[in-house]
Amino acid sequence: MKKKPKNRWLIALSAVGIHISIGSVYAWSNFTNPLIDQFGWTTSQVQLTFSIAILFLGLSAAFFGSFVEKYGPRKAGLVAAFFFGAGIIGSGFAVSASSLPLLYVFYGALGGIGLGIGYIAPVSTLVKWFPDRRGLATGLAIMGFGFAAAISSPIMEALITSVGIEQTFYILGASYFVIMLLSSLYLEKPQEGWSPAGFEEKVNSGKAERKTDLSQLTANEAVKTKRFYYLWFMLFINVTCGIAILSAAKPMAIDSIGMTTVQAAALVGVLGIFNGLGRLGWATISDYIGRPNTYTAFFIIQIALFALLPFTTNAIFFQIMLAIIYTCYGGGFASIPAYIADIFGTKQLGAIHGYILTAWAAAGLAGPLFAAFMKDQTGSYESSLLFFAGLFVVALVISMVIRLDIRRIRTQNEKVSVPAKGETVTD
Repeated sequence: MKKKPKNRWLIALSAVGIHISIGSVYAWSNFTNPLIDQFGWTTSQVQLTFSIAILFLGLSAAFFGSFVEKYGPRKAGLVAAFFFGAGIIGSGFAVSASSLPLLYVFYGALGGIGLGIGYIAPVSTLVKWFPDRRGLATGLAIMGFGFAAAISSPIMEALITSVGIEQTFYILGASYFVIMLLSSLYLEKPQEGWSPAGFEEKVNSGKAERKTDLSQLTANEAVKTKRFYYLWFMLFINVTCGIAILSAAKPMAIDSIGMTTVQAAALVGVLGIFNGLGRLGWATISDYIGRPNTYTAFFIIQIALFALLPFTTNAIFFQIMLAIIYTCYGGGFASIPAYIADIFGTKQLGAIHGYILTAWAAAGLAGPLFAAFMKDQTGSYESSLLFFAGLFVVALVISMVIRLDIRRIRTQNEKVSVPAKGETVTD
């Protein structure tokens, strides 16, 4: 008897549940001042916790990608729930022990591993459940990651004020564990040959098009192609420049535009919303204009905006430009899984996505450090913005080169009468 397929929109909701939980890492700054006030640790010492978590996110996404593909999204999600929940709860223990190294181990390392596995676990599954709307599906989940800080921040603030840092970690850790546990239990891959209701009829009538992936490669095959590194560098540049703006937005608003500290803080919060909206909006747009066009648009837009920002003194224009940049930053994350599926297929999408996300880990270190270095050398962030505009020119060139490579492979595929299962990966 054929098993009734699950509701794909509930699958998407489950993915959002996981991403909203792990995305709370972006609200780490809520703990910065309370930890400094309570223990006398320096800002750098406390912020290193966040950096370690992002580093382990990238590393675990890369190393556990094959695990996700082998054991499926449910088991991977449960493992992520265990690591992330244990990491947050353990952080409460670290606080009770007044131990900064333990905080690094629990929140940074264990929590970071949960972040990486939880980030990629639902994505490859969503792509398979939404063959007709790949961008929308992955955008929904990754939008949850982007919006998580806006949801978590006021909750964290209220808990820290009412019950203290230690109890806040215990409460949050238990809550995230339950949400991720329940979300993971509903996740599963669709059965072989499954398609959305009415999709086949639309294809047969010509109302919908069945998109053919460029190839179906394993992760080890994918990393031997030029296209893998084109995608890696495009994501790396987009994230490097975006994170630099994230780290510099508040001081730029105060020093360059003349906004008050309160106004600048409010601006950063509002921009976080554009980060989340960009993840869903751009990913959905990519279903209609294609992933290559979407990434080319990111780079053209940001070349112009990063070149104009240093010369902008009008507060309204400054905020509009930052809002657009934030949408491109979030959209880059949300569109990359669908781009990977288009180029390498869905055979080992989770593993390939994990490898690509090492670009995020590298960018998380490179972007803020370079922006801070330029600030120290020149006294302002403006000079680094022009450098980042130049980086986007490089990214634009790469986005054009990858098109030529895709066109070459498609031409080769069209010349053979029987579609190949894979592709010779000698390029």
